Amino acid sequence: MAAPSVALVWYLVIAGPQGGMVVLPSTFDTREQCTSAVTEYQKQPTPAGWSVQCVPSASPFADEGETE
Repeated sequence: MAAPSVALVWYLVIAGPQGGMVVLPSTFDTREQCTSAVTEYQKQPTPAGWSVQCVPSASPFADEGETE
């Protein structure tokens, strides 16, 4: 079975109660790394209404050199 041509990169996204979102600049290679970061973040006191989640995104570098 061939490896997928698009690799997912996981971002940590913090959503505010007013609908605003903040994407942290650090990325994670696996969902497990991202979820462990969420767990660490949730140990800190956070304002009511804020949530943290992992959001996958295709890496722009994953299929480099395969376009033509």
